Amino acid sequence: MPRPLSATIHLDSMRHNLARARGCAPDAKVWAVVKANAYGHGLERGLRGFADADGLALIETENAVRLRELGWTKPIMLLEGFFEAADIPLLPEYNFNSAIHCIEQIKMLEYTRLTSPIDVHLKMNTGMNRLGFMPTEYAAAHARLRAIPGIRNITLMTHFANADELEHPLLTVREQVRRFQIGAEGLAGERSLSNSGGVLQQAELAAELSNDWVRPGVMLYGGTPGVRTADDYKLRPTMTLASAVIGIQQLVAGDTVGYGSRFQAAGPTTVGVVACGYADGYPRHAPHGTPVLVDGVRTSLIGRVSMDMMTVDLAPIPNARVGSTVVLWGDGLPIDEVATAAGTIGYELMCALAPRVRVHEGPMGQPA
Repeated sequence: MPRPLSATIHLDSMRHNLARARGCAPDAKVWAVVKANAYGHGLERGLRGFADADGLALIETENAVRLRELGWTKPIMLLEGFFEAADIPLLPEYNFNSAIHCIEQIKMLEYTRLTSPIDVHLKMNTGMNRLGFMPTEYAAAHARLRAIPGIRNITLMTHFANADELEHPLLTVREQVRRFQIGAEGLAGERSLSNSGGVLQQAELAAELSNDWVRPGVMLYGGTPGVRTADDYKLRPTMTLASAVIGIQQLVAGDTVGYGSRFQAAGPTTVGVVACGYADGYPRHAPHGTPVLVDGVRTSLIGRVSMDMMTVDLAPIPNARVGSTVVLWGDGLPIDEVATAAGTIGYELMCALAPRVRVHEGPMGQPA
């Protein structure tokens, strides 16, 4: 019999969250972001869960090719573009869109003969300071692209640093939009500005922000980029990580639990041992008090997370037994809540799911 730990992927929730993205930005087409193996959900499941998207966006060229092999016929965008000139022939061959974020990419295109027209997305650096042309350089970069034979449509693109916090003291979304408008003034092309945070805050930014395309990522998987919760945005979890109690220990005052003896019982304590550890993708640094569900009842992690096991307080569940169901995150326990307790973000937990974890598909309420 296999180990009881498994992840259930909820395709129905993926479809629901995509519909929520459309509802937040009803005038825009949607790139569903499926980078990092669809945030740990599996590329094939991303394709099926987001079948109604207008396009799929990702980083990895080999996975973009895989999407075509799987039968995706709608647009595909490479969010970081190509990495060397040898990659450029893939763009017309597979009809990929490519981000263009630096002068080196433009030079490579200038010295490459395109066999058929391609669409590109010219990225502006409006304060994120990762990739993109400064607003003062943007028009010149656009003109060079426009002069290259085979460049068909040029979408104007930027990326928000703080869309989850509209009044960020160092850089607001409104300031980034202002910089974008200055840099893109007079340039033809569709606009693509909003990531998940921008999509979720579209109502508050209606006067300043408009998109022809949006690029939601984590919201499609039931996570949020900021302080508000998935419930606030009517998003549903798309991954439930569930296991079972595989052992029970009865402690007396003074007994300790796990490596480093980080937890010491103040009195009689019932401890459940759960088949899940950091080798499965659960964060080793998750502290005492990180929430878990046992038989649907909220309790907490105690002691240090081991490679294959973790321990939880069974005091709130007096009828718990070996075999009791444990939900680590997902249905009934938002992944962002677990991530916050562990000092990280939901994105990392999703993407860190280990290959040894069995993955199934199923509706919410029915973890495998």
